Amino acid sequence: MQQNILTRNRSLDLQSYFARIYNYMAGGLLMSAICAWLSVRQPLFGLFYKASEQGVSYSILGWISIFAPLIIIFLIGHAINKLNIQQARLYFWLFSALMGVSLGNIFLFFSGAAIFQAFLVTAGSFLGLSLYGYTTKRDLSSWGSFLVMGLVGVVIASLINIFVKSAQFDFVLNIIAVFVFVGLTAYDTNKLRYMYNANDSNEIAQGKAIYGALNLYLDFINLFRLILYFLNNRR
Repeated sequence: MQQNILTRNRSLDLQSYFARIYNYMAGGLLMSAICAWLSVRQPLFGLFYKASEQGVSYSILGWISIFAPLIIIFLIGHAINKLNIQQARLYFWLFSALMGVSLGNIFLFFSGAAIFQAFLVTAGSFLGLSLYGYTTKRDLSSWGSFLVMGLVGVVIASLINIFVKSAQFDFVLNIIAVFVFVGLTAYDTNKLRYMYNANDSNEIAQGKAIYGALNLYLDFINLFRLILYFLNNRR
């Protein structure tokens, strides 16, 4: 009887832990969506983009907004254990805002219908994959090294294709990237479940929730961009 109560309480605590993660993640996505939309509206458009007869290009501030999220991820990754909760939250919201600005150009190249459709497909896919990672009895940690190698391979190949400029290679690369982030979504959710510890202090639990939200946020955003690419419903 007591064992059943303890098991039920742990299950409720685990659900609360994941609810906190998903709440942070949803808040980050909302922040990014708002900042992305605002960045292509006047007067902010002129801060991040330059319009000319040749088309639209990034301003200096626009280029900074693209690389700033990478710098913040690097800082969070190396200082996550040293940050207090207030600092971790600040970095997370700042990252979400800057990531939104860097994504603003999708409103320039894709229709609102395509963006909304890509979001719905991504949300449904993410929900199913994350649910699998949460409910499966398997420990998916063995996927980690394989998925990381796949991700590194995709990044390196993408950099090479900047110079090669092969549409066919880009298409195949994006298919591989979809499988990588599909796996990462389930893997990261599963990893966060095994990271849960009922004896953690509130500050440690909050830190894990922010770290988890950041990981799942990145999985969602990358899946969204890839799905939007394949829909290819340009204006």
